[in-house]
Amino acid sequence: MRKFLDALYRGSGALAAMFLLAICLIVLAQVGANIVSAAYKALTGEAIGLVIPSYAEFAGFFLAASTFLGLAYALNSGAHIRVSLVIQNFHGRSRQIVELWCVIVGGVFSGYFAWYTVGLVLESYEFGDLSPGMVPVPLWIVQVPMALGLIILTIAFVDSFFTLLAGRMPPYERDDPDTADEAVLHGE
Repeated sequence: MRKFLDALYRGSGALAAMFLLAICLIVLAQVGANIVSAAYKALTGEAIGLVIPSYAEFAGFFLAASTFLGLAYALNSGAHIRVSLVIQNFHGRSRQIVELWCVIVGGVFSGYFAWYTVGLVLESYEFGDLSPGMVPVPLWIVQVPMALGLIILTIAFVDSFFTLLAGRMPPYERDDPDTADEAVLHGE
C-alpha cells in the first residue's frame, strides 16, 4: 500500500509539473506569435494579429490544475507552510497529539472541499456549462483536476494520520521518504 500511495503522490506531482510546462509552452507560443506579428508589421506595414485563441484562459486552467494536483505531493515533500515554530516546542506524545490534530483538521477541510468540488464537476457536466472564452471548453473538464487534486490531498492527510497513529514519522517530516520509516522503526 505504501508504494501505491507514494506513486500516487509522485504521479500527481508529475501531472502538476506537466501542467506548469503546458503554461510555459502556451505563453511562449503566444509570445512567438506576437514577435512574428510585430516583425511582419515592421516589414509590410500591415498587422496580421497572430493570436492563440483563449491562451490566457487556458493558462489559467493549467495553473488551477497544476496547483491542485501538486497539493498532495507538496504536503508529503514538506513544502506546505506549517506551524513549525509552534510544533517544534512539543516533544514525544504531546507532539504526536498536535501533529494528529493538524492532519485531522487538514483532512477535514480538504475532504470538505473535495466533496463539494466533485459536486461542482457533476453539476457542470449535467448542465453543460462552458467557459466564456473564444474557445468554449466544458467546465467539468477544467474542474476534474481540481477535484482529483483535492481527493488525493485528502488521501495524503488520511495517510499521514494513520502513519502518526502508528507512531511513525509522517512523510512531510522525512528527509528521504524511502528510508525514513526504516530509520524510525529501527530507532535511528
